[in-house]
Amino acid sequence: MNAVLLAVIIMVGLSLARVHVVLSLIVGAVVGGLLAGLPLVDVENGATGVLTHFQNGIKGGAGIALSYAMLGAFAMAIAHSGVPKALSDKVIASVKSAKGGGIKWLVFGVIVLFACLSQNLIPIHIAFILLLIPPLLTVFNELHIDRRLVTCLITFGLVNTYMFIPYGFGDIFLNEIIMANLASSGLDTTGISVMKAMAIPALGMVLGLLVAIFISYRKPRSYDNAKTLAVNADNTTKSLADNTQHNNMTFKIIVTLVAILAAFVIQLKTDSLVLGSLAGFAIFMATGVVGWNKADDVFNDGIKMMAMIGFIMISAQGFAEVMKATGHIQPLVASAVSVFGDNKALASLAMLIVGLVVTMGIGSSFSTVPIIATIYVPLCMAMGFSPMATLALVATAGVLGDAGSPASDSTLGPTMGLNVDGQHDHIKDSVIPTFIHYNIPLIIFGWMASLVL
Repeated sequence: MNAVLLAVIIMVGLSLARVHVVLSLIVGAVVGGLLAGLPLVDVENGATGVLTHFQNGIKGGAGIALSYAMLGAFAMAIAHSGVPKALSDKVIASVKSAKGGGIKWLVFGVIVLFACLSQNLIPIHIAFILLLIPPLLTVFNELHIDRRLVTCLITFGLVNTYMFIPYGFGDIFLNEIIMANLASSGLDTTGISVMKAMAIPALGMVLGLLVAIFISYRKPRSYDNAKTLAVNADNTTKSLADNTQHNNMTFKIIVTLVAILAAFVIQLKTDSLVLGSLAGFAIFMATGVVGWNKADDVFNDGIKMMAMIGFIMISAQGFAEVMKATGHIQPLVASAVSVFGDNKALASLAMLIVGLVVTMGIGSSFSTVPIIATIYVPLCMAMGFSPMATLALVATAGVLGDAGSPASDSTLGPTMGLNVDGQHDHIKDSVIPTFIHYNIPLIIFGWMASLVL
């Protein structure tokens, strides 16, 4: 059997069996490397071992992990300032005091806006969910809003923005992961516009969101408001004790805006998310919003928040490096070309479905790309896909499954906020709805993009 194919099957199988993704990647890489005839460790005659290839790949992923860690520290500094909490409180108060039939649409708009901003402009990722969603549960109950729809609203903002807008988490995904892995796999990326390439797949997610709003979850759904009120009463008591953090809030808002703007400008000028995040964090420290005595704790908490994703990403780079070293990628590509012939449509669909399975197993689109790019780029080049179509295909295949994986932040985050009163099931109310409304449109629109670009 082809070593690369077996390694991917083992990695996905172990991940789906709930073995930790990092362990699954290591085991898959070792088995694939040994099957290809590579020694486990370096030998005296000069043959490089599997573990050395894996370690070399890890070195290549260190920059991405550092970007994630710095962004996490910057995000934690923003959260520490109290500005997201104050903004969330004002939004919640406005929603609760709103009158008329427009309140439901106001709620929908606020949720999508916060979710989008959490990926790009105010990159606090899923941290906004616990600030915004639990206090709004009573509003959802009174309006009889189906929480499955709320999940779709949140997940849309979490995924659609990073796969389309190259800033914040979008910069990591589109530039540091997608473009870098396409280039390392032999594709000429000169002049490629990531936003143009991803416009059609992103439009597919918009269609899925509209279907969720106007068709699937349009009907009212009732929840036990007594359970929600009991939980919110506890949260209100805790929040009263935290009101002291709102002192000098105007000053903190100004500092936060300046820090975000500085991070944005520096990233654009230097093409470095690390420097941008570092500048933003430094502004919080210099102004005293993050005190010198708290700086270490805030920085460490930010790194911890992103550490797991960082470890998965660098492990995925190690896995990809071992797959390249086996020499079995080209035979696999040649076999695939012989199966598909000149049928680009069939090849594109097959690659998207495989990407869905791999991402579902890993639970992270960011970690999937280094694995699939290693195989997909040579295959796309052999079959005559344009560089733009190849980018759209690889990126969409990577994103597929993120919205519908039980282990993904995009489904775990919404469940974390919506199930505080025990009335939202992770699989039935988060995983299945997002899988149906986003993964299916992404397959269709990603397939179209690969054929028309």
